[in-house]
Amino acid sequence: MTSATGLIDRYQNYRVRRWLIQEQRTAGMLKGWRPQRRRRMLVIGVVTALLGIAVAGVLCALDLGAAPVVALIALVLFLPSWTMLRIASGGQDHAPDPMLDELEIAERNKARSAGLALTQSLTMPPLAYLIFVSAIAPHADAYRTAYAGGLMMLAALMAGGCAPAMILGWTRPDPEPES
Repeated sequence: MTSATGLIDRYQNYRVRRWLIQEQRTAGMLKGWRPQRRRRMLVIGVVTALLGIAVAGVLCALDLGAAPVVALIALVLFLPSWTMLRIASGGQDHAPDPMLDELEIAERNKARSAGLALTQSLTMPPLAYLIFVSAIAPHADAYRTAYAGGLMMLAALMAGGCAPAMILGWTRPDPEPES
């Protein structure tokens, strides 16, 4: 066994221990939000917040003063809805392989693949904005351009990063009733 393999195994064991501790900590939390219908409400909240952050970036690019207010409201909506979604969906999007069965691993991997594709496609418009505004209008306000592009890029990256949990939260059936 090479040292790299030993390091990877130790890290995987650490992830399993950390995930088990987190699962134990959150197991009894938000039971009313675990049914699919309620998880879908959380997904809608996360999507709305991410759209709000992207809109704030566009507002900033248009030099409208409401951009920071929209961004702040979106972030205030995002943080609790994202945290609640992760808890309500049982953390399946980031669970280590030994904690999932084969079907759950396949579902998680499909959701992660979709998240990567979403990240790649959503980062292109903000990237194009940053490149073309810098090339076409070098005299433009650099602070406003960077802030607008940064907000749009933040929304795109967060959407891709949140996509696996949102997909699993939306598609997974209701949990089995406890006996």
